[in-house]
Amino acid sequence: MARDLTSIVKRSRREGYALHPKAHKVLVKRTNAPGTTPGSTRRAKPSQYALQLREKQKVKRLYGLLERQFTKLMKEAARTRGESGITLLEYLERRLDNVVYRAGFAISRRAARQLVTHGHFMLNEKRTDTPSIRLKTGDQIVLREAAKKSDYFKSIDDLSPPPALVPTWLKVDRRNLKIEVSGKPTRDDTEPDIKEQLIVEFYSR
Repeated sequence: MARDLTSIVKRSRREGYALHPKAHKVLVKRTNAPGTTPGSTRRAKPSQYALQLREKQKVKRLYGLLERQFTKLMKEAARTRGESGITLLEYLERRLDNVVYRAGFAISRRAARQLVTHGHFMLNEKRTDTPSIRLKTGDQIVLREAAKKSDYFKSIDDLSPPPALVPTWLKVDRRNLKIEVSGKPTRDDTEPDIKEQLIVEFYSR
């Protein structure tokens, strides 16, 4: 399976956006993009294409998709009735790895994806190791009994504290490490500083 092994902090600096919790402190100290020096001259006003490209790259990297995966998802969203950009974000939010992250079982989407690929979860009573599965209302995700014995899940409250806010479309039983999908995410449930219309425009060129 293809993976992007580029440093998440380096990618965060390139996008000027914290793609991982550990990137926040680095972005405060180093606001310049990789390969440039602090205070170096940069274009004051990027072109519309540059804005579209950067937004696409930011969201793709935020959710951990490769270019081909992201393009395929955007094309599917464009074929669906409704606003393409919002539909794209809904599809991204309904990915299994994102749901594990949103439920607070992992500190980042990258960590959640690793937990899923290692086969720690059951989806509707069947073991799964596919992070990209798109969940639907009524789906239930439960931690496998064998995984409960791992050091990670024994110390989960220290390694991945409960989130301040769990999306309303998820029901989380942290004590028993269970998640139920009770609805669909809305635009308000996604990252607030995403400009999805720029992504739609990028693919509409």
